Amino acid sequence: MGIDSATVVPVKRQLKQEFGFSTPGALDPYQTSRTYDHNRETQMVTGDLNAALVEWVVQYRISDPVKFLFEVREPGETLRYVSESVMREVVGDRTVDEVITVGRQEIESEALTKMQELSTKYEMGISIDQVQLKNINPPKPVQESFNEVNQAQQEKEKLINEARRDYNKVIPLALGEKDQRIREADGYRLKRINEAKGDTARFNALYAEYIKAPEVTKRRIYIETMQVVLPKIKSKVIIDEQTNNIFPLLNLNGKTGETQ
Repeated sequence: MGIDSATVVPVKRQLKQEFGFSTPGALDPYQTSRTYDHNRETQMVTGDLNAALVEWVVQYRISDPVKFLFEVREPGETLRYVSESVMREVVGDRTVDEVITVGRQEIESEALTKMQELSTKYEMGISIDQVQLKNINPPKPVQESFNEVNQAQQEKEKLINEARRDYNKVIPLALGEKDQRIREADGYRLKRINEAKGDTARFNALYAEYIKAPEVTKRRIYIETMQVVLPKIKSKVIIDEQTNNIFPLLNLNGKTGETQ
């Protein structure tokens, strides 16, 4: 008759515990919550005094079989208590919006760290691999109102994103047009300045020549001006200062039978 017994510990297998839901056919009695605890363990109060229903999974391994078997009575049940206590603490430090939307990853990371610290402190022989949040919902009595608020928030974000898209489309175009107008105005300014400087230089040069020989300069300016003006005049009448009558002259325009 034997008096010894062997307990096989699955040290190479990843184990898990589920909170708020259960997987059918689970062999580990501590993998899922007890029937009377199923709803209670998911009900939590957030830091802004709102309520949330939180479901999560803890994945772990047995890192030290001796501690797991002999240091703590019912380590699987103890881990459930540790996990629930830590999750309530972490959720209680955040607002309901953070818990349900943007703060999930941070909650998972902080919960894993705290669970591992307590498991090590209690010498449970357990290594926590992952804490994963599943479904997070408001309580059923306020779920419809919360969904409306959430939908309004999403609509707000949508409108903000559309406004930013239009802003990013219009503003760079307007800035580009502004820069183009500025460059065109600057180019026009430089053109007028250079033209004015050129006209001034020509005038000064002409004035210098005029001082040297006023009569010659006057006559040259007069002739140059006539060369510009006369070709634009269709009808031409040339009158001598000593002639009192106007006589028909030759056709200066080159048209046959026409006198000017």
